[in-house]
Amino acid sequence: MTVTLPEARDQSDRTVVITGASSGIGRSAARALSRLGAKVAVVGRNPDRTTSVAAEVGGRAYVSDFADLAQVRDLAASLLADHPRIHVLANNAGGIFSERTTTHDGFETTFQSNHLAGFLLTSLLLPRLLETAEAEPAGAVRIVQTSSAGNRIGGVRLDDLDTVRGPWVGGMRAYGASKLENVLFTRELARRLRGTGVEAFAFHPGFVASGFGGTGAVMTLGKRLAVTTDEGAEPLVRLAGAARVPAPSGNYFDRLRAPGRLHPLADDRDLARGLWERSLVLSGAPATV
Repeated sequence: MTVTLPEARDQSDRTVVITGASSGIGRSAARALSRLGAKVAVVGRNPDRTTSVAAEVGGRAYVSDFADLAQVRDLAASLLADHPRIHVLANNAGGIFSERTTTHDGFETTFQSNHLAGFLLTSLLLPRLLETAEAEPAGAVRIVQTSSAGNRIGGVRLDDLDTVRGPWVGGMRAYGASKLENVLFTRELARRLRGTGVEAFAFHPGFVASGFGGTGAVMTLGKRLAVTTDEGAEPLVRLAGAARVPAPSGNYFDRLRAPGRLHPLADDRDLARGLWERSLVLSGAPATV
């Protein structure tokens, strides 16, 4: 059965943390949710853009480079100090990297920026999300992952999370793997949070016409078929702001509808559990659930 996300409701008295909010769909979502009354914590890597968006939406700016896990830990500490309640964590930061590079922590940049940093941030903020859920209706507190239809070209191997084996292909293999990791993380998170009042969802925004992508024939064709950043942000806005998400926690939305098409490995519970356990070790995250 296919379900469609309802429109977002009034967000007064709700705090929403959005990573990757200094541009693209993160910025559009911050604007839309602030117009609905949300208090938005704007997280971005670029100091000027992050500060500018925060000023525009009346929220606080948090500068953090997800290629450095120490900065992610500092970010979590600042968010916990500033916000006694967090209703939505939107793990939206990420990118496609045409060249293979390594982060400050020694991991392949796509894997860390698109999955591992968000896993660490979620783990560090989870106690606050659980506390918030205790005073809210079930399902009002949510963790939202920006995934992609690119998950279907990915493949996740626990012994090759840095995508060392095989050709680089302009970063597309690593990108697809990271987007599948977003879905696996969401599904495992939903299983572990069952009965807590905190729900988890992932979504594909569409091919967004922003500075996110790269070059080449596939990118050029995709940009001709692209949605605007505001359109791409709409699933995030609705997942964050709908009174109720009409699908069980752990679902993946293709734009506004679920269930979306996924790589067959998205149903592999052992893989999801293994990714969780491996991510705990690699990130040094606390085992909160």
